[in-house]
Amino acid sequence: MILLSQGDRNSDKEPDIQIQNVVASASIPQKLKLKEIAEKAPNARYEPERFPGLIYKIKKPKAALLIFSSGRFVCTGTKSIGEAAEAINKALKQMNEYGIKVEGKPLVKAENIVASAKIHSRIDIEKVATELPDTLYEPEQFPGLIYRMNDPKVVFLIFASGSLVCTGAKKEEDVKKAVYKLKEILKENGMLIPE
Repeated sequence: MILLSQGDRNSDKEPDIQIQNVVASASIPQKLKLKEIAEKAPNARYEPERFPGLIYKIKKPKAALLIFSSGRFVCTGTKSIGEAAEAINKALKQMNEYGIKVEGKPLVKAENIVASAKIHSRIDIEKVATELPDTLYEPEQFPGLIYRMNDPKVVFLIFASGSLVCTGAKKEEDVKKAVYKLKEILKENGMLIPE
């Protein structure tokens, strides 16, 4: 019978994954008068000399929208694609309530999902840097290692503590797939350090 050390048991724990931010985009088939929106909507700010878009804040779900005269929206600050869609639709509804006629139902799509994860094991960063392809590690400048995964196409920031940041995913399920795949790669290559 083989007894597992605490470190070995930790390395078998499921990773903790949390989505931190979803950047989503949407468009409506209509030109928007940003100056008019800024004048009528109290939660809008428009400074065209500094930035060509209007900044529109939503309290629930908490989000910031960049709205462009072309009818394009960029939503940041939400924790899911569903919340991003809710925020964009809420902004459109509010604009109609403020007397700004907005038509069309936007199709919301994720542009970038940022998640944090903990894999419950320390990572041999030096070994990852020398043995895995598509890595960048400059410890004198930053303690994290950058690893580019091709399938799913994401970029990881990996720390020796076992903490990860995953960015670049377009679907929430790709975040989970990528984290589990990375943990398996690290485990198979002996890059996890028992605690």
